[in-house]
Amino acid sequence: MRGGPSVLGIVLAGGEGKRLMPLTADRAKPAVTFGGTYRLVDFVLSNLVNGDILRNCVLTQYKSHSLDRHVTTTWRMSSLLGNYVTPVPAQQRLGPRWYLGSADAILQSLNLVHDEQPDYIAVFGADHVYRMDPRQMLQHHIESGAGVTVAGIRVPRGQASSFGVITPASDGTRIERFLEKPADPPGLPGDPGRVFASMGNYMFTAKVLVDALHRDAEDESSVHDMGGSIVPMLTERGVAQVYDFDDNHVPGETPHEHGYWRDVGTLDTYYDAHMDLISEQPQFSLHNRRWPVYTHPGQLPPARFVAGGIAGESIVSAGCLIRGQVTRSVLSPGVVVEEGAVVQGSVLHDNVRVGRGAVVRGAILDKNVDVPPGATIGVNPERDQQLYTVSRNGVIALGKGQAVS
Repeated sequence: MRGGPSVLGIVLAGGEGKRLMPLTADRAKPAVTFGGTYRLVDFVLSNLVNGDILRNCVLTQYKSHSLDRHVTTTWRMSSLLGNYVTPVPAQQRLGPRWYLGSADAILQSLNLVHDEQPDYIAVFGADHVYRMDPRQMLQHHIESGAGVTVAGIRVPRGQASSFGVITPASDGTRIERFLEKPADPPGLPGDPGRVFASMGNYMFTAKVLVDALHRDAEDESSVHDMGGSIVPMLTERGVAQVYDFDDNHVPGETPHEHGYWRDVGTLDTYYDAHMDLISEQPQFSLHNRRWPVYTHPGQLPPARFVAGGIAGESIVSAGCLIRGQVTRSVLSPGVVVEEGAVVQGSVLHDNVRVGRGAVVRGAILDKNVDVPPGATIGVNPERDQQLYTVSRNGVIALGKGQAVS
C-alpha cells in the first residue's frame, strides 16, 4: 500500500491434506486443482493481491514441487516496484527438523519478517474458496489497536469441531475465549445454534506476532500452532479481536454470493464447493471481473463440441473435446468425452479421458485418469466401494492416473 502501512502476507501452505486423499497423494493440498483451471492457493493469493498486499511468502513443506512450480510460474509480480509472491520451503533454520506446527513454520521463517520490517503481518490459510478484501480487515485491526484480529464466520454449532471457535466478549469484538476444534462449544449469545468459527485468517501487529512466536517456542507443552497456541495466548493477554466476515464487502459480488467461504478439507466439501459453481446463479461466481481470481490457464485451444456432444450447467475448460453428454460437471483442460459417454455431477481434472459409452456419475477423477470404453463409475455402489475411494456422502474419487476396471 503506497503511503499506507507496510503489510507482509504470509500464506500457510505446508499441511499434508490427508483428508483430501487421494487428491493429495502426489501434491500439497493448496496445489489441488479447483474450478477447472485454478489451484486452491490461487484464491487466497488473489484476495491478497486484489487487496493491495503485494509482498507475499507462501510457506510450503509436504510434497511441495507442484505448488512451488505453480507459484513461481503464475504469480510473477513487478520486481520494479519490489512486489513478489514467493514460495518458501522448509529451511530448517533452527535445526534439523520439519515444522512442528503453523506457528513454528513462521518462527523458522522470521528472516522474511526481519528483511521486510512490516508494520503488520497478514497470516492467511492457503486452501479455502472465498473472496475477501483484506484491506477492510486491516483497517478494523488498526482502529481497534489489537495485537491480533481473527476473521470469523458464523457456522452451525454442529460443525464447530472442525474449526477454531471464537467466543466474543460483551463488546462484540474482543475475543473472550478461543477454543481450537472443541467438541461441545457454547453458542453465540442470542443465536445458540451457531458459533463464530475462525477462518484461519489472522491480521497481526508485527511486533506482537514476533514476541508471541518467541514466547511460544519456549513453551515445551505448546503444540506450536497459530489457532492452538498463538491466538489463545493473545486472547489471555486481552489483545485479540474478532473481525466479522459478514462485514466484508467485495467489489462486484452479488447479494447471494456475499459471505461465501468454504473449507474444502474433505472430498465431500471439495465436491460440494464445485457444485456451488455451476448453477445459473452460482453461490460462488468465477466471473467477477472487479475482483478476479488469477491463475495461469496454459496455452490451449478453445473447447470443442463435435459429433453431437453437449454440456449443460457445467464448466468446460480450454482444450476439452466433447463428443458425449456432460451435465452438472466441472472439466479441467484437456478432458475428452467420447461418443455415447455420459458424465454427470462430476469433477474431471486435466487430461481425463472418458471412453466411448462409458458412464461417470458423482465422481472426482484426478488428472490423466483413462476411463475405458463401456466402463462405469458411480453406477454400482458396492463395486465402487471395492475399487475406489468413496467419501462419507458417496463421492467416488480416483487418484492421479489411477487405473479404471
